Amino acid sequence: MIRVAVVGAQGRMGSSVVEAVKAADDMVLSASVGSTGELSDIRTDSTDVAVEFTVPSASLGNVLTLIGQGVDLVVGTTGWTQEKLDQVRQALATAPRKDQAVCIAPNFAISAVLADYFASKAAEYFTSAEVIELHHPDKVDAPSGTAIHTAQAIGQARRRARLASMPDGTQGEAASRGQLIDGVPVHAVRLQGLNAHEEILLGNTGEQLTIRADSFDRSSFMPGVLLAVRTIAAGGHEGLTVGLDQFLDL
Repeated sequence: MIRVAVVGAQGRMGSSVVEAVKAADDMVLSASVGSTGELSDIRTDSTDVAVEFTVPSASLGNVLTLIGQGVDLVVGTTGWTQEKLDQVRQALATAPRKDQAVCIAPNFAISAVLADYFASKAAEYFTSAEVIELHHPDKVDAPSGTAIHTAQAIGQARRRARLASMPDGTQGEAASRGQLIDGVPVHAVRLQGLNAHEEILLGNTGEQLTIRADSFDRSSFMPGVLLAVRTIAAGGHEGLTVGLDQFLDL
């Protein structure tokens, strides 16, 4: 049995993870704490993997604390910058366990992970690309971590293909084009009734490819979370892994 602790257990995602762990035949819930709860009891003698779903302001501190306690981690909190990721890598380099593993994923929905992967493969064949992400109005960050990750993957693919900057004749003080991430426009929609949705638009003269992923309920994230927990618990992924796609053998 994989002993799993959940940090952020009272939150929307955390509570769903608690129920998913309880329902899994190969897992047992070893601890459940709030987003800023006491982490001292989450140690390797009682926990194999901790799942962290809190808020961006608390997540880095939680992750660094748990690394210091030798616990492997699966992290679903968004808001991770390159600077924060570098702090995690540095902490792992001096961690008490040299085989310690941390997975930080912007999205655990298999559909969203595949959409991101497909977009990175298609990007080099299209002149233009834009990302639209749509979420419920209670989401604390905009754009979403998933959309940022997608835009960065598209930007990397375009650089590898030596593509020119995207054509964009927008002018004027009132022009609204979203946030530019790695050269890719990203637009965030916050609308009551939505859950988590992403649309990637890729265009050439006379054609368009649309890749869309829709998560209608938080249950859509649970298979990916449990996959990450099982993969981390099985070993062989030392250090920091960013993105669930690393565990899908794509």
